[in-house]
Amino acid sequence: MAAGVTVTLPKRENNIMTEFEVLETLSRVGALVTGDHIIYTSGRHGSSYVNKDALYPHTAATSAVCAQIAQHFALSGIETVAGPTVGGVIMAQWTAHHLGVLLNQEIMAVYAEEEQTDAGKRRIFRRGYDAFVSGRLVLVVEDILTTGGSARTVVDAVERAGGIVVGVAALCNRGGITAEVLGAPDLYSLAKVPLESWAAADCPLCAAGVPVNTRLGKGATFVVR
Repeated sequence: MAAGVTVTLPKRENNIMTEFEVLETLSRVGALVTGDHIIYTSGRHGSSYVNKDALYPHTAATSAVCAQIAQHFALSGIETVAGPTVGGVIMAQWTAHHLGVLLNQEIMAVYAEEEQTDAGKRRIFRRGYDAFVSGRLVLVVEDILTTGGSARTVVDAVERAGGIVVGVAALCNRGGITAEVLGAPDLYSLAKVPLESWAAADCPLCAAGVPVNTRLGKGATFVVR
């Protein structure tokens, strides 16, 4: 969608949208791509892609989907919303804002940053944000769940900081991830886009001569190779 185009959001009572309407909103802002030839970060090929970076510049649409998350967790006693850098930062802010409006109290929004340790990568709360996690009920938010690895690192960071994870919320669950995989008591995703993918050698889109999308995913790198 071109810059400056007005996005009309569905009108629903209590800000509730159906999954179809969520997907329709993502499609309007160019965040949902289907029927294409995408190269994923893993190197596998597929026909669909959720480009969350196309959503965030549209503040009304971003606000609407985060309001949906806030509605779902409104009675969970959440005190802090935490997300991973980078995409989860914006979602944490908007979700905490809408929870605060619903509950008429301040809900904190923080983010966990990645760090390298001898045991590998993990996430940690810097900048004094651990003080807003310790001893508090925390909702973890993520944009896209594919393997669930990023969200799980935030869950782990919350627990190391002494917080209590109430649940995980995601814009889109692409990998069929469950709450158990994330180590959380609840998982709520606004939409599900099945992760249909193939190894490069088995890709039917390549066999059919469908051009690779070089604007999204790893398409440009694949074409150069």
